Amino acid sequence: MGRARKISEELTRIRVSFCIAVLVIGILGSGVLSVNAQEVIIERLSPQEIQQIGEMVFKNECASKDENLIAWNEGENFMSLGIGHFIWHPANMKDSFEESFAKYIEYAKSSGEKVPAWLDSAPFPACPWNSRIEFLNAQSDGRLAELKEFLVRTKPMQAAFIVKRLQESLPLMLKSAVESTRDKIAMQFNRVASTAPGVFALADYVNFKEFGIASGENYQGKGWGLFQVLARMRGATEAPDALGEFIRSANLVLEERVQNSPLSRNEQRWLPGWQQRINSYINKEEKVCLQD
Repeated sequence: MGRARKISEELTRIRVSFCIAVLVIGILGSGVLSVNAQEVIIERLSPQEIQQIGEMVFKNECASKDENLIAWNEGENFMSLGIGHFIWHPANMKDSFEESFAKYIEYAKSSGEKVPAWLDSAPFPACPWNSRIEFLNAQSDGRLAELKEFLVRTKPMQAAFIVKRLQESLPLMLKSAVESTRDKIAMQFNRVASTAPGVFALADYVNFKEFGIASGENYQGKGWGLFQVLARMRGATEAPDALGEFIRSANLVLEERVQNSPLSRNEQRWLPGWQQRINSYINKEEKVCLQD
């Protein structure tokens, strides 16, 4: 009962704060910080709606199967954990992709969740398996069983974490953007977020391909996160269907990522699956029903 109450309280806190005031931040020539607050058109999410988003992310990442909560995909230098396949790097294999598993553990702990003792340390430990082969050969390791139990038990908390990351995305993107692009990024975010399927698309894409503002997450200077998708969208006059335009832009951004990627990564093999996931956003109309 205590764990359920903690999760319920955290989901309620997110719902209360989810009608975000977006900070459009500009540094003026005089060095004065100018803040123009504008309301984002994201409806408050109930705990049930947050769980619905989590279940759809779980389907996208894990085919809704608990056995896929722990994975190490072929061709990747990191483990993927939880309903959102949060990234966890081994000590000897740091790459350009942002590590999100450590952030989830920090979030779970701050929300009162008990984590496995071997993960409850500072600094946060690196993944103990150094390669996919080591991971596959360690299936009898008791830590994997403990990790799976923790991930199965905390799926509701993971859904709340995914929504929290969406909350954080727009202020962070606007802070990192040059002044001339901030209005467009905020406007396109608001357009997509004005419908229930759009809210899911934003949450899923942030979980899927990150914010697009980390310095290392690019190939040949071109990123592939939410920022790049929003920046590439056309305006409402030319493309009035915001979600359809988001999907079009995301497909172009991911195609560009593959074109710019190192040949050794063979990312072309993943593009059809990525695009199938993106294109599925348009079919979420009847599955995502946020309350008024």
